[in-house]
Amino acid sequence: MFSPLSVLLLIVVYTGLLFALAQWGEHRTRRGRPINSATIYALSLCVYFTTWTFYGSVGFATRSGLLYLGIYAGAFLSLFFWHLTLRRMIAVKETFHITSIADLISTRYRRSQRIAALVTLIALFGLLPYISLQLEAVIRSLRLITHEGASHIHWSSSGILITLLMTAFTIVFGVRRLDPTERHQGMILALVAECVIKLIILLVIGLFITYQFFDGPVDIYQQIKQNRLDHLLGSGGEDAGIQWLTLIVLSFVGVQLLPRQFHVGVVENVSPTHLGRALWLFPLYAVLIVLFVIPVAAAGLMLGLPEQSADFFMLLVPQALGQPYLALLSFLGGFAAASGMVIITTMTLATMVSNHLLLPVCEKFSQLAWMRTWLLQVRWILVAAILFGSLLLARVLTDTYMLVAVGMISFVAALQFAPVTFIGLFWNRGNSMGAMLGLMAGFALWGWTLIIPAWVEEGWLPVSLLLEGPLGISWLRPEALFGMDLPSVPHAVFWSLLFNTLFYLMGSWLYQPQKHERTLTTEFLYTTRTLRTQEKARPTGLNAYIELAPKLVEAEQLLRRYLGDEKAQHSVNRIAEDLQVYDKSHISVVELMEFHRMLEQILAGAIGAASAHTAIEENIRYTDRERSDLTALYSHIVNELQGSYRFHPDKAHEPQSRGFEMLDDLQDQLEHLQLKLDQQNNEMEQLEAKLERQYQEIFDYRVEAQRLRHENEALRQQLLSEGQIDPSPLPRSPS
Repeated sequence: MFSPLSVLLLIVVYTGLLFALAQWGEHRTRRGRPINSATIYALSLCVYFTTWTFYGSVGFATRSGLLYLGIYAGAFLSLFFWHLTLRRMIAVKETFHITSIADLISTRYRRSQRIAALVTLIALFGLLPYISLQLEAVIRSLRLITHEGASHIHWSSSGILITLLMTAFTIVFGVRRLDPTERHQGMILALVAECVIKLIILLVIGLFITYQFFDGPVDIYQQIKQNRLDHLLGSGGEDAGIQWLTLIVLSFVGVQLLPRQFHVGVVENVSPTHLGRALWLFPLYAVLIVLFVIPVAAAGLMLGLPEQSADFFMLLVPQALGQPYLALLSFLGGFAAASGMVIITTMTLATMVSNHLLLPVCEKFSQLAWMRTWLLQVRWILVAAILFGSLLLARVLTDTYMLVAVGMISFVAALQFAPVTFIGLFWNRGNSMGAMLGLMAGFALWGWTLIIPAWVEEGWLPVSLLLEGPLGISWLRPEALFGMDLPSVPHAVFWSLLFNTLFYLMGSWLYQPQKHERTLTTEFLYTTRTLRTQEKARPTGLNAYIELAPKLVEAEQLLRRYLGDEKAQHSVNRIAEDLQVYDKSHISVVELMEFHRMLEQILAGAIGAASAHTAIEENIRYTDRERSDLTALYSHIVNELQGSYRFHPDKAHEPQSRGFEMLDDLQDQLEHLQLKLDQQNNEMEQLEAKLERQYQEIFDYRVEAQRLRHENEALRQQLLSEGQIDPSPLPRSPS
C-alpha cells in the first residue's frame, strides 16, 4: 500500500511542521508576547489521551465492552477536586519553585533527597514500559500500513529514525534550558497541536465508519444486536464492579500525578484561573475522543478482523474498507498521540533523574564534580538514553500483554504517589518517615504483584512462583496475596495502596520529626491553605551594615558549581538588579535574606528544591550579628502582629490576617517553650535551696556533736582528778 520510505518521509514532514510551530512560539516568547491562553492550557492537559485512547480503547472494548469508560470516569471525577488538589499544588509550585512531582513530594517532606530519589525510581521503572509501548504502537502501526510483517520491519531504520526525531524535538524544545520551571511555550504549542490533530483524525474516521459503513447510530445498535455483539455494550462481565472501581481510582490519580500530567497541569500553569477553562474543555475533549470507540470495534468484528489485532482496528478497518489514505491519516493520529506523551514524559524523567539521582552522587564523589557544570548536556544524554532504552525494551518485550494491560502497570506505579501527595496537602502530622515507609511499601507491593507475574509470563521466572509462592509459601503468591482472589490489576491496586497508606499513617504517627521539618511543613501547608501565587512584600528599614561584595562573590561561587561561569554571573547580577541593590556597597539583613531566597529559587530551577536547599545550607553562612538580627527582626514582627490582634480583635479572622497565622503559631510554641523553661529553672532553684538547707543542717549537727564530745571529755577528766569514778574508759560520744 505505502512504502516505508514514504511513510517515514511523512513523519519527517509532520515533525518539521511541529518544529516550525514550536519555533514560532519560542520567538513570540523571546519578544515578550507569550501566548498565555486558558484554552492552550486546557488543551495541553489532553496529553492524558495517548495511544491508550487512540488505539487501545477499541481493543479494550472488544474484550470488556463499556468497561473502557472507567478510565475516563475517574478523570471526570477528579475535576470536582481540582480546586482542592491541583490548585494547591500550583500554589506550592509558585512559592517553592517546584520542577516535578518528585520535587513536590520531597519539598513537603523535609526536602529529603532520599524521598526524591525514591519517587524518581518509581516513576522511572513505572514509565519506561509505558514509553516503550508508545514506540511499539507507532512501529507496529507502521508495519500495518506498509504491509510489512513483523519479521520484515527493520528496527535499525524506522524505529531508530522515529526515536531520533522524538529525541531531537524533546532536547530542542523541552530541555534547551537548565531551568525546567521556565515555561516551554514552543513545546506546549506543539503539544496542543498534536492534541487537536489526533482528535480531528479520530472524529473523521469515526464519522466515516458511522455514516459510510453503518447508517448512523441507530443502525450501529441494530447491527450489534443482529451480529450478536452484545458484549460490546456490556458492563465488563465477571468482576465488573471491582474492575470499574479500579479504573476509576487509577484514572483519578493518574490525571493529576502522572509526571507528564503534573508537568502540564502544574509546572506549565501560568495562572490558577486557567483551571476554570479546563474544567469544561477537558471533559468535552474526552467525550469527543471516545465517542466512536464502539462503532470502530463493531465494524472491525463484523468485517472479520482478528480479535487479537483489535488494538489496531483504527487502522485495519479503513484498510479493509479500501480507504488507504484514511488508514494513513489514522497512523498520523496515532503518531501524534504517542509522540506528545513520549516527549513530555521523557523531559520530566530526565529532569528528575539528573536532579535527584545523578546530582547527589556528584556531590558525594569529588571525582564527578565536573558534571555539575555540564548538567544541561547530561540531561540531553539522559533524554536519548531514556528513549533508546525504551526502544530496546519494546524490542525485548513480547506480545504477552496488549497496550491497555501494560499501561495499567504504569498507572499503578503512579498510584503510589497518591497517599503522600493528597494526604500531605492537608494533614500536618504527615512526615518524612511516614512518606518513606509508605512509598517503599507501595513500591515493593507494586513490583511483587505486577512485575513478577509479568516476568513469569515472559518466561524469565519459573511458573511455580505463581502457583506455589516463594519457598512454597502459598499466601505470598504474587497473584493471590494473603489468599485474596482478585483480577491482576485490582489485586495489585488494593494491596499496594493499602500497605502504602497504612505505612504512611503509622510512620507519621510514631515518628516525631525535628524542628526543621515541622517548620517546613507549617510553611508548606500555609502556602496551600492561603493559595498564594506570589510572595508578599517584605518589610525593610534595618541598618545597611552588611558588605554586598563578599555576598555576591559567595553566591557566584555557589552558582558556578552548577550553572557555569557566565550563567552564574548573569544570575547573580539579575538578583542584585531585581532587589535594587546593585549600586549599593552595604545592604540590610532583610535584603540579604531576600537575596538568599532568590538565589535558592534560581538554584532550585536547575537542580531541584531539595538539592538547592542543601547546597544553600552547606555553602551560605551568616555571621553572629546577622543571625541575631534576624532573630530580633522576627520577634519584632511577631510582637507587632500580636499587638494588632489585641487592639483590633475584630480583624483577626479577616482574609488579610490569615497570612500571619503561621507566625502566631510559631510564637505560641516559643512562648510555651519559654514558660516550660522558666518552670524548670524555678524547680532547679527550689531543689538547690533545699539541698543547701540539708547541707546546713548536716554542718550544724557535726558542730553540735563535736561540742558535746569536748564537754564529755572535759567532764571525764574532772571526775578522774577528783577520784570519783573508776579510771576505766568511758563510752565516747558519737562524732
